[in-house]
Amino acid sequence: MYHPLRLLMAIVSVFFLAVPLYAQDTSTASTVTIPEDLTPDQVDELVARMSDDQVRAILLERLDAVAEKQAAAKEDHEDPLTEIHEIWAEMVASWTHALTTLPKIVTAQITAFSNFSETFGVTGVFTLLGLVLSVLVVGYIAEKLFIYLTRRWHETTDVSDEADLWGAVRYLFRRFCREIAGLIVFYVVIRAVGRGLLTTEQITYAAPFVFYLIWVPRLGAAASRFVLAPHKAQFRLVNIDDHWAKYLHRNLIGLLILIGFTLFVIRFNALNGITGEDTRIGFWLNAAIHVYIGVIAWTAREGLSQMMLGTDPDHTKFDEEVARYYPYFAIGVSVVIWLLVEFLVAQRNPELFRVLSGGAHFTTMFWLLIAPALDTLIRGLVRHLQPPMSGEGPLAERAYRSAKRSYIRIGRVIAGLFVVFMIARAWQLDLRHVASAGVSAEVGGAVIEFLLIIAVGYIMNEVVSLWINRRLAKEQTAAEALDEEAGGEGGGAGGSRLATVLPLLRITAQVTIAVIFGLLALGALGINITPLLAGAGVLGLAIGFGAQKLVADIVGGIFFLIDDAFRVGEYVDVGGTMGTVEKISIRSMQLRHHRGPVHTIPYGEIQKLTNFSRDWVIMKLKFTVPFDTDPNKVKKIFKKIGAEMMEDEVHKDGFLQPFKSQGVFDFDDVGMIIRGKFMAKPGKQFTLRKEIFNRVKAAFNANGIDFARREVRVAIPGLDEAENLTEEQKAAAGAAAADAVNKGQNPA
Repeated sequence: MYHPLRLLMAIVSVFFLAVPLYAQDTSTASTVTIPEDLTPDQVDELVARMSDDQVRAILLERLDAVAEKQAAAKEDHEDPLTEIHEIWAEMVASWTHALTTLPKIVTAQITAFSNFSETFGVTGVFTLLGLVLSVLVVGYIAEKLFIYLTRRWHETTDVSDEADLWGAVRYLFRRFCREIAGLIVFYVVIRAVGRGLLTTEQITYAAPFVFYLIWVPRLGAAASRFVLAPHKAQFRLVNIDDHWAKYLHRNLIGLLILIGFTLFVIRFNALNGITGEDTRIGFWLNAAIHVYIGVIAWTAREGLSQMMLGTDPDHTKFDEEVARYYPYFAIGVSVVIWLLVEFLVAQRNPELFRVLSGGAHFTTMFWLLIAPALDTLIRGLVRHLQPPMSGEGPLAERAYRSAKRSYIRIGRVIAGLFVVFMIARAWQLDLRHVASAGVSAEVGGAVIEFLLIIAVGYIMNEVVSLWINRRLAKEQTAAEALDEEAGGEGGGAGGSRLATVLPLLRITAQVTIAVIFGLLALGALGINITPLLAGAGVLGLAIGFGAQKLVADIVGGIFFLIDDAFRVGEYVDVGGTMGTVEKISIRSMQLRHHRGPVHTIPYGEIQKLTNFSRDWVIMKLKFTVPFDTDPNKVKKIFKKIGAEMMEDEVHKDGFLQPFKSQGVFDFDDVGMIIRGKFMAKPGKQFTLRKEIFNRVKAAFNANGIDFARREVRVAIPGLDEAENLTEEQKAAAGAAAADAVNKGQNPA
């Protein structure tokens, strides 16, 4: 039977050749039935007898049939349930095949070894084994000789008194470098000696054995010793006890040996004519690897959770949940990768077999399992590399934790991108093609570019916010360090101009970054952003006309900030409304009265602003003393107190001019009012005033000076010899005086 497609191609060819003759043949097209079992000669003869209209009709009929068949196939392909069913059927068929070929594994391996023996002969096999062993011995001796000759370079490696973090890192890094250097010498020597002793065919078999079963496990053991330090607990970089450190170290080496053995066996069988269809030993070894991973994760789940949580006490609920579920995550990753491998094997694609034989699935599993560990590493590095906390107090602590979380988020984004690119590289994938599944390649590339732009914009936003928050925390902490009493009565010192502007700068920077990178991301998707820009201009114009008061508030606030009229923390008076500047926004400011109320004032309504906290403050104090007090004596006392406080380490920095007397200021019905004054830094005046009151009181007591107070004096005629009154007479006089006072306060 001749294939219909061939018939169709013949008809198409004849049609195009017969087009010039169409004008000469005007016969009416008739329905022609074409048998399916035609030979090429019969097809040519049939086409020669047909008219152009008949050929065209047959061609259209065939093309419609092909289009309908393709549409039906596409519809079946796009049905998710159908795809899932087909995938499951392929995997079940693959597993069934693995079970049916299980009895053939031993015979297939015997066949592989037989072919191997036939290739080299029995003597050649033993010769190859002997040569490989000799090469390994020479490489091992060279490695040990290198370590011995360079022992002086590493003699400081064996110290045991470096228990701090950097000491532990230096010790472990030097030891790791020494092991890697030894392995490099080992590799170079066996490569050089092997090329000299072995033939090219022998190297084809020996190289995978040495690489997968010796080099990779030894390299993994060195890396494990660097991280886990199973026998050096004082240098361990992760939070895990000795038992689980030794357990994980042993089993990681065992896992690498099993992985290397699997890859070597598959390579060995392929070299000896045994494919994966002949024996499914790769299926069983791969399953054993994933079961081994599950056993390790389940058995050491306590140690893995310890290691993932780390030693930083400042961890979030998310960190605790990640540490708790990491062992189960590892088991889940192992199961998913195993199912993925089985699905790819069921496709029976040689290209996929080649990628799998290179260990792409093991690389994927490694990076997926290491991703949470990278998060722990990032948190540990941030904890030790982050600059120390600026200042003291709750505000400084909040700023420190906020900066730490920003560093961690930046590290997580970078680590996530790195893991994705490493996995894509292992599978030899172009992320653009992955993203374009079901769509065009251009759309796929646009999606990848969109995600990259968003990631870069997020990182930039975190970096800008991190810098601004650190500076803002430093400025606010310095302001918070002032005496809390400074704000109790108004007139406290304000923050710096930078602390006032930084919150607005942070908001502006975040909005700017969001707008710029949002537009760039939309542009990457192929969306024309010109109408968006034009619409933004029209919207801005509409806001300008329809919200003139809002614009006036914003512009007024800009000029107030340019003039440096007020700062956060300063005590101001705005048209009779007094309070401390607590918060500023784009259009308004909030004043906190010293009794608690908060006033919100738009910038456009500020006609006059009085600042009580700028540059310096003069505090004047009044003291009332009896009329017979010597003002010069009080003046000397005030001068002495001012000199002592100027030398006091606690109070001297608050003064701009020392405390001194201004002499007698006024008289009242009690005594003389003597005034003193001092000039201080804003916010310091209240603490200094309290200390001055305490010292003046103590000095007056030491010098026999009393503070004047209100008294009632009763004059009784005829009491010229009052000092000779008896106690009864004094009591009577006191009672009379009290009665006179009461009558004076409460006249009838």
